[in-house]
Amino acid sequence: MIPNPALGVFFHWLGGLASGSFYVPFRGVRRWAWETYWLVGGFFSWIIMPWSMAFLLTNDVMAVLKEAPASTWFWAYIFGVLWGFGNATFGLTMRYLGMSLGMAVALGYCAAFGTLMPPIFDGVFFSKIMQTQSGQVILFGIGVCLMGIALAGMAGISKERELPEEKKQAVIKEFSLKKGLIVATISGVLSACFSYGLAAGDPIKAITMRHGTGAIWQGLPVLIVVLLGGFTTNFCWSVYLNVRNKTGHQYFAPMTRPAAEGEEAVRVPMLPNYIFSAMAGITWYLQFFFYSMGETQMGAYKFSSWTLHMASIIIFSTLWGIVLHEWRGCSRRTIRLVVASIAVLVASTIVVGYGNYLGSVGGR
Repeated sequence: MIPNPALGVFFHWLGGLASGSFYVPFRGVRRWAWETYWLVGGFFSWIIMPWSMAFLLTNDVMAVLKEAPASTWFWAYIFGVLWGFGNATFGLTMRYLGMSLGMAVALGYCAAFGTLMPPIFDGVFFSKIMQTQSGQVILFGIGVCLMGIALAGMAGISKERELPEEKKQAVIKEFSLKKGLIVATISGVLSACFSYGLAAGDPIKAITMRHGTGAIWQGLPVLIVVLLGGFTTNFCWSVYLNVRNKTGHQYFAPMTRPAAEGEEAVRVPMLPNYIFSAMAGITWYLQFFFYSMGETQMGAYKFSSWTLHMASIIIFSTLWGIVLHEWRGCSRRTIRLVVASIAVLVASTIVVGYGNYLGSVGGR
C-alpha cells in the first residue's frame, strides 16, 4: 500500500476528536460514582468494541491471535497493563484539573515519551531519523507540538491563578491543582506505554495481513491484546474503589441508599446512565480505531503517529473546554494563550504530515 500522509493526518484528527470528546457523555451520568461509570464505559472501550470491530473488518481473528508469538502477546499485554494504570489516573486528572488543563499536562508527558522511545529502543532514531531531511522535519514538528502543549499548560495555569476558588469549583467540582499535577504526571508517563504496546504488536499485524486482512485494518487485532491489558488494570482498580466506597450496588440499584435515617431514597436513571457510559466508551475506542488507520498511512515514520494523535486530542479537548465554559471569566491574556496553543498544535500536525510526505516520496 502506498502511504498517504495527508489521509493519515486526517485519520489522526478524527482519532483526536474522538479522544477529546469521550468524557463529555459521562457528564450526563447521574448518581453514580466515578468508578462505576468508568468501568461500565470501559467494558465498551476495552472489550466489546475491540473484538467487534476486529471480527467485522479483519479475517480469521482467533487464528491470527493463536499464531502470534507468546513474546508478542506478553509485551503487548504488559504494556497494556502499564498503560491501564495511566488510563485510570487519567480519569482522576479530568476530575482534578478539567478537560483543558488536565489533557495538556498529561498528554505533554505522553507525547514526548510515546513518540520518541520506540525509535530509540529500536535503534533507528539516530541512523534513520536524525540523519534524514524527512526525519528532521518530523522531529521539528514534534518540537512544535510540545511547544503547543506547553502553551496549553500555561493557559491552564494562568486560568488557575485568575479564577476565584468558587468559580473553579463551579466548573470543575473537585478542582485541585496539586493533586491534579501529580496524577497527570503519573498518567502521562504510563499512558505512553500504549505506544509501546502497539509497536510490540507488529508481528500480529503481519500475521493478519497474511490471512487476507486489508492493510488499513491491520492494527485492529493488536488493539484486542493491548486493550485487554488495559482492561485488567482498570477493572481491578474500579472494583477496588467499588468495594472501598461501597458503590458496587450502583450497577444494579435503581434507587440510591438513604444517606441518613429519615431521608428518602432517590431514583437513579439507570438506563440513561448505561447509555451515556456506553457512548463514552465507544467514543473512546474510536480514537484508536482511527489511530490504527492513520498509522498505516505514515510510511517509514509511523512513530510520528503518536505525536499527531496527542496534538489532535489536545486541540479538540481544548475546544470542548471552551464549549463547556471552562475558560469563562479568564483574562484576554489567558484566552490568547488558549488560541495560540490551538494554532501551534494545528501547525505541528501539518509539519509532521509534511515530514512524512517527504519520506513517502523518497526525500532524505
